[in-house]
Amino acid sequence: MTTPAIETRALVRRFGEKRAVDGIDLDVKRGEIFAVLGPNGAGKTTLVRMLATLLRPSGGSARVLGHDIEREAREVRRKISLTGQFASVDEDLTGYENLLLLSRLSGLKGNDARDRASGLLAAFDLAEAASKQAKDYSGGMRRKLDIAASLIRRPELLFLDEPTTGLDPRSRNQVWDIVRGLAASGTTILLTTQYLEEADQLADEIAVVDHGRVIARGTSAELKAKVGGGVLQINLASAERREEASRLLADMLVGEVRTDGNGVSLNVDVADPDAGLAALGALSAAGIALTGYALSQPSLDEVFFAPTGRPPEPEKEAETEAAQ
Repeated sequence: MTTPAIETRALVRRFGEKRAVDGIDLDVKRGEIFAVLGPNGAGKTTLVRMLATLLRPSGGSARVLGHDIEREAREVRRKISLTGQFASVDEDLTGYENLLLLSRLSGLKGNDARDRASGLLAAFDLAEAASKQAKDYSGGMRRKLDIAASLIRRPELLFLDEPTTGLDPRSRNQVWDIVRGLAASGTTILLTTQYLEEADQLADEIAVVDHGRVIARGTSAELKAKVGGGVLQINLASAERREEASRLLADMLVGEVRTDGNGVSLNVDVADPDAGLAALGALSAAGIALTGYALSQPSLDEVFFAPTGRPPEPEKEAETEAAQ
């Protein structure tokens, strides 16, 4: 298939005077994991709801799996699935009952429905909790059940709207493994996220959105290259060698060397990780003892700051309206 999984041109969605999505152009290849990265209120959920045919655009156009989202909405819905930000399962039903019900609603009957429900529970490591009510599931278990429910009919394209928000690290890693497995099986995935790490771990390509617009796009490595290598933070064993360490860092790295009040911690921006490592080697060669060091990765704020010149400002109104 040569047509993109998703293709949008100047896509707009207004809520009154507010433009939640403001002229977005996207091209998502089939079979890839594509991340839409941005803070709360950036327009991510509104974009997904339009692509899933749950909201009508105010302007522009979009095609999903070769079908126009307005003129061919039914064809789009037959081929996609959506997992929203909040649990969509019935909390009073067990995990098995939830998946069995959804299997039957999807047209499966008898043993086929039962086999599909049992198979998904096993695949998502929920078989032991099959007879527990969903309200007794942990946050990570609910999220896995949500994603399992989206896969009753094996969609060609899966929308995941902030799939790991609020999850602990172990549950987040489990969800990441599930997403990777789905992509490996051929499912195209568009996920929205607030977390640079999540996009970094999962996405083949990333679009950074702010105020309803795409402000940067590329692979994780390309976005990080635009932002820079981050910040080198060192803790000196003694404040007596602070000036010497500061001069050495200033000579080797671009940017002001900053110190905190105690005089033993220094921070400096680095252009790339290799430059930071070279500076650490020079400190060691000079006999300047350290009690610790860290080379931070670019943060979400820094990714936004690079193209906009300012940190992101949360905008909650449009997302709230889109969810109603």
